[in-house]
Amino acid sequence: MCIFAGLLKSLKTMNISYNWLKQYINVDIPAVELGKVLTSIGLEVGSVEEVQTIKGGLEGIVIGEVLECVAHENSDHLHVTKVNLGTGEPVQIVCGAPNVAAGQKVVVATVGTQLYNGEESFTIKRSKIRGVESMGMICAEDEIGIGTSHDGIIVLPDTAQPGMTASEYYNIKSDYLIEVDITPNRVDAASHFGVARDLAAYFALVDPSVQLSKPSVDAFKVQNQSLTIPVSIENQNACPRYSAVTISNVTVAESPDWLKNALSTIGLRPINNIVDCTNYVLHEMGQPLHAFDADKIGGRQVRVRTMPEGTPFTTLDGIDRKLSESDLMICDANHPMCIGGVFGGLTSGVTEATKAVFLESAYFNPVSIRKTARRHGLNTDASFRFERGCDPSNTLYILKRCALLIQEVAGGEISSEIIDVYPSEIKPKEVEISIQKIHSLIGKKLERQVIETILKALEMEILSSDENGYTLRIPLYRVDVERDVDVIEDILRIYGYNNIEIGDKLLSNLSFVNKPDSHKLQQLISEQLTAQGFNEILNNSLTKGAYYEGLQQYPAEQNVKIINALSNDLNVMRQTLLFGGLESIAYNINRKNDDLKLYEFGSCYSFRSDTKKEEDALAAYYEDFRLGIWLTGDKHAQSWATPVQKTSVYELKAYVENILRRTGIQIATVQQKEEKSDLFSQAMSINTRSGKPLAVYGIVNPGIAARIDVDQPVYFAEIYWVALLRELRKQTVRYSEIPRFPAVRRDLALLLDKQITFAQLEKIAFDTEKKLLKSVSLFDVYEGKNLETGKKSYAISFILQDETKTLTDSQIDAIMKKLLSNFENQLGAKLR
Repeated sequence: MCIFAGLLKSLKTMNISYNWLKQYINVDIPAVELGKVLTSIGLEVGSVEEVQTIKGGLEGIVIGEVLECVAHENSDHLHVTKVNLGTGEPVQIVCGAPNVAAGQKVVVATVGTQLYNGEESFTIKRSKIRGVESMGMICAEDEIGIGTSHDGIIVLPDTAQPGMTASEYYNIKSDYLIEVDITPNRVDAASHFGVARDLAAYFALVDPSVQLSKPSVDAFKVQNQSLTIPVSIENQNACPRYSAVTISNVTVAESPDWLKNALSTIGLRPINNIVDCTNYVLHEMGQPLHAFDADKIGGRQVRVRTMPEGTPFTTLDGIDRKLSESDLMICDANHPMCIGGVFGGLTSGVTEATKAVFLESAYFNPVSIRKTARRHGLNTDASFRFERGCDPSNTLYILKRCALLIQEVAGGEISSEIIDVYPSEIKPKEVEISIQKIHSLIGKKLERQVIETILKALEMEILSSDENGYTLRIPLYRVDVERDVDVIEDILRIYGYNNIEIGDKLLSNLSFVNKPDSHKLQQLISEQLTAQGFNEILNNSLTKGAYYEGLQQYPAEQNVKIINALSNDLNVMRQTLLFGGLESIAYNINRKNDDLKLYEFGSCYSFRSDTKKEEDALAAYYEDFRLGIWLTGDKHAQSWATPVQKTSVYELKAYVENILRRTGIQIATVQQKEEKSDLFSQAMSINTRSGKPLAVYGIVNPGIAARIDVDQPVYFAEIYWVALLRELRKQTVRYSEIPRFPAVRRDLALLLDKQITFAQLEKIAFDTEKKLLKSVSLFDVYEGKNLETGKKSYAISFILQDETKTLTDSQIDAIMKKLLSNFENQLGAKLR
């Protein structure tokens, strides 16, 4: 059952091509096994899927030779052909293409072949066309996915051999797409080379013959200096390093097949050979680049600066934006060209008319990039990496690598020396680590040779070592390693979590606390709900601030906001469990799982400005632990024995009351009243006798549910767990024998105003008779004919019992008379 909805929204899914990955590491194990290795070293693999550069891999499609081609006797545009498929007897195929002719070498989809049109597909069948049998289809480019033309069939050179498979002719290769979930701190692994680097560290212990190979840039050479464009950095804090080079006389065109296939495999759309090179290097090495049309750089200079507040700027997506004075911009002499590290401009990019390129490889301040990206609601491949921290020492290598690729696919000459503005060099961090702490945190004594092999494989330079430990220099690309414990975590993940033996001793102590055990009660209620068919969910405490806009019960002003949030979907702490559950419901409904019973234990957070204190920074922040319950869809599936029955708010009420009873709170000791809330279209609250809320339940406002694309009724309850535990402390468990004297039932049929609730009647009844009245229940409601306008009829039963003697008729009548009198005086009720 699909229950979890975006539990780890902060993860970034990185698509890794198995064939591409093997360019940097000489591994030869199956892709599925490689995925298991990656998961074991902390790069969790979500899936491994076989893919082809062309969907379907051209299976069933072969090269054929047209032996005969005659006009169809029943058509003015069809032709009947005989085609040699290299299998012996020619096959007859009816073809409607205007350019088909005898003697041609063509591409044929044989009977049974599946062809694709986007997400749709169809199968070639043996058929009759205008009375003539056809045993296949002679194909056009767009029909097999190698192009977009539908002007006529594909006509191949005479050298093509009949019977050869189309996949062999077009060099279609199978690949495996490995989906790796990258955590925010591991941006060093957000590339093919980064993943290969981690694999090389693993194999350093397992198989030292596996080696990492980095593409060479020795061929880089400056050929002339005819296009030197100077660079100045006016905001060195936001841009500590900016490197660039120019390439002239390039030819912008479609990329070669190998480059298009590489990008298409990982889900990127090829654009042109220049842009594709920058995207290729981004996903190869993890360093974003940007290519400008050099002829569009006004004043022949580049300025890295900020612009005045409100400066208009149109980005590559055609959207007009207003810049903040804090946004770092890449500008020419007078105008902004690009939001640095985030998104390019509409007019400065590479087009088919571009003849010269200014290629940028920079290091930007992560905080500056993160703020700009959030401010403009942009989340690009470049901003994802820059805001988490790239390698400032790698800009020159990346620049040379991309320039060589551009020369390979677009021609041109390197037309300037490398421009490298690096005012203040960023130094690598140094970390001291002790052998004793390594052994203590890992839980196992590792040989020093093993530790040093791992450190070397992770490119952590050992500056000094002694019997107590090491002093290490951390590579700049490992932005997540700052302390000794970070290094130990890396040693452990490469050594292998599964290689740490579990001991046979358990150290523990005993304690006794005379108060309700929250964890024990949670377990108790979890077991109860699970036994009743519920599934437990676990949602992120971070949520979308937009959910709270316009709400009165949970106003946006009370949101606990996240500074430098990962995204607009995770920019505040949740005030209620409701929205996370609705996201889970939407996730399941989208997967045809409409009938749901869910529950979640979790904390909610709020900010109250009226309790803010200068001397206590946390005084205005509140945390409350709660239990959320969601019902939606059918109560049970249709069967021969029972018809479909929809779940209802009354079913939810029963679950909530059972939870209260299970924890030890008697329903008779609490009050239920109508709750006014913009989260619900109708709701009830459960409160203590003193008015303190314990829970709220009701029908979720359809407008609220629609915000999260849920279009079916949802019933939601939220139990305030801390308040429940507090109330439990007041409850005393009392034991008594089963009463020896019988209970008596009396019924009343009351005529009431429609706005009167059963809870009001129940409260008056227990206030009237505290000793002998045991329960009050509503067993019939009538509204309709023969009643006054605005009236309804309630049929109510009362259970009376004296545990010391049998009640007499006179006692019972006196109590009922008193009850009726109070109903009449306080609610205007009448006996029917």
